[in-house]
Amino acid sequence: MSEPKAPKIEFPCDYVIKVIGDAAPDFVEFVVGVVEQHAPGISNDDVTVKDSRGGRFASVNLKIVATGEPQLKALFEELKASGRVHMVM
Repeated sequence: MSEPKAPKIEFPCDYVIKVIGDAAPDFVEFVVGVVEQHAPGISNDDVTVKDSRGGRFASVNLKIVATGEPQLKALFEELKASGRVHMVM
């Protein structure tokens, strides 16, 4: 039995990413700033923020226009390399 293949994404497309990190006063601005470098044109309507129950973590959901795998890979790598981000989905 073979593994099912992941669905192929057709670019460009709307793409939602979720970034989880330690809650800090500037965390949302930091995430939006990094994402904006890779996917310009984010509006406030494209960003939602949720704090964890204990307030230690924050998750930022952003809707971007994805142009291809290289863009997404570079974006994910830069966020993870920052040391402020625990997970990017």
